Amino acid sequence: MTDPIIAGTDGSPNALAAAEWAADDAARRGCPLRFVSVVDRWAYGIAKFPSYEGDPLATHAERALAQADEAARRRQPGVTVSTEIIEGLPAKVLRDKAKEATEVVLGSRGLGGFAGIVVGSVSTHVAGQAHGPVVVVRPGWEDKHGEVVVGIDDSEECEPAVAYAFEQARLRGGALRAVFAWQFPVHAFATEITYDMDEVREAQQRAATQKIDVWRSEYPDVPVTEDVLFAHPVDALTDASSKADLLVVGSHGRGALGSVVLGSVSRAVLHHAHCPVAVVRS
Repeated sequence: MTDPIIAGTDGSPNALAAAEWAADDAARRGCPLRFVSVVDRWAYGIAKFPSYEGDPLATHAERALAQADEAARRRQPGVTVSTEIIEGLPAKVLRDKAKEATEVVLGSRGLGGFAGIVVGSVSTHVAGQAHGPVVVVRPGWEDKHGEVVVGIDDSEECEPAVAYAFEQARLRGGALRAVFAWQFPVHAFATEITYDMDEVREAQQRAATQKIDVWRSEYPDVPVTEDVLFAHPVDALTDASSKADLLVVGSHGRGALGSVVLGSVSRAVLHHAHCPVAVVRS
């Protein structure tokens, strides 16, 4: 049986936007959709008691699930939808649920400010630690460009992201844009070191083409554009996201004791991209 898409929901506008995105992707994939609402009693200092009628946190979770279920069925009536309430810490519960999911879909918990929209701690935590794709969605998203953008480099860590991006482009009947942004290493600015810029550009182009060519034969119907840019990856990917329906990135981050966290590029892109963002690790 196909693993479900799991979408976390708390009844917020962000969560409802994620519910609609998840319903569309479940329809594209032909897989079931499961909404999960996490009851976090620790956040309110409420001791754990057996469920009883009138429990305000359980009632809120049930209401959030009902709203998500209604939104999904209204948008994609043919998708099989189920719901689940779990007690625990939202970030940990949703991270663990990724093990049984095709992907996890979450809303961003936006905060205003001079830096633009900032993704909330739960979405950032799950995207940084869950194995498999995690999609973060903001309210107001639209599929209108017919293009998926994926960030690539010459590392193995981006392979799962490239595979996911090709599959998304195929499912959508759209095109794929692979963005390979590069910069000079710090030592390149030493006066005693010289570079042939044309040679450097050709080397970066070859690296990008090799990364994409591995997948072209598996997805021959997906049109691919390669953008090899001398730019910071965050700037290049954020700019590309303004004309994309989905931005896909890998993550290179590692924290203390080897625990996996979001890399700096993935974190920045989550905060500033103009479209839904999928963070994909193996």
